[in-house]
Amino acid sequence: MALRKHQSQTYISRPSFPEQPQIKKQAKQHKKLLTKGEKILFLGLLSVVTILAIFIIQTQAAVRTTSADIQLMEKQIDNTSKENTDLSIQVSELSTYDRIWKKAEELGLKLNEQNVKVVPGQ
Repeated sequence: MALRKHQSQTYISRPSFPEQPQIKKQAKQHKKLLTKGEKILFLGLLSVVTILAIFIIQTQAAVRTTSADIQLMEKQIDNTSKENTDLSIQVSELSTYDRIWKKAEELGLKLNEQNVKVVPGQ
């Protein structure tokens, strides 16, 4: 029996290697780039920026339209002003006493002081 004990105690040892962690066949857990809350915040920020951009574009379009309308009205005002100036010059030319006297003679009117009535001012 002594021999058996000795044989059972002897065993072949394996060469010793440093223990390496065993790789378990688990699915690797990828760390997500953005969490669900961060995604919601990002979408909210993106929607706010989009709305502001649309608002700015709409405002700029309104400003350009108004500016074009103002320029058109200024042009019309200039044209009307020139026309008024021309008409004022015509009125001053046509209302000279010499012209009125000539026109009255053409129509057969004569200066008669007896037909002139003086109306007292009020």
